[in-house]
Amino acid sequence: MADERDPQTPEPLEPEVADDSPTVVPAVDIVETEAGVLLVADLPGCDESSVEIAIKDRVLTVRGRPQADAPEGLDLAAAEHPPATFERTFTVSEIIDTEHIQATVRDGVLRLTLPKAEAARPRKIDIKTA
Repeated sequence: MADERDPQTPEPLEPEVADDSPTVVPAVDIVETEAGVLLVADLPGCDESSVEIAIKDRVLTVRGRPQADAPEGLDLAAAEHPPATFERTFTVSEIIDTEHIQATVRDGVLRLTLPKAEAARPRKIDIKTA
């Protein structure tokens, strides 16, 4: 039997599945030093493979998606906390050298080091005798 569908009719689209998990704003500590800024964010359940950090137009975005882990050999039967996505954005000052930002994640804690540009770092000016 021949396909009797009108050639002008577009193919039906596959439905998109939306991520309906809640988004949580993580707690963050920000410390400024002479060398730059240290940002420490709590992302419980996240490791380096589940954290995404991006910067565009001086907007820094941190996103983490923890994985529900069950002990080896067991399946997760219930969870009191639904899986959530951690997300937070920051506007980064021009004094930050965005090319040299470094990040580490350990035990669910993200540490971002945002160095100041060399021109923005304080320096001592020597006084010469006349």
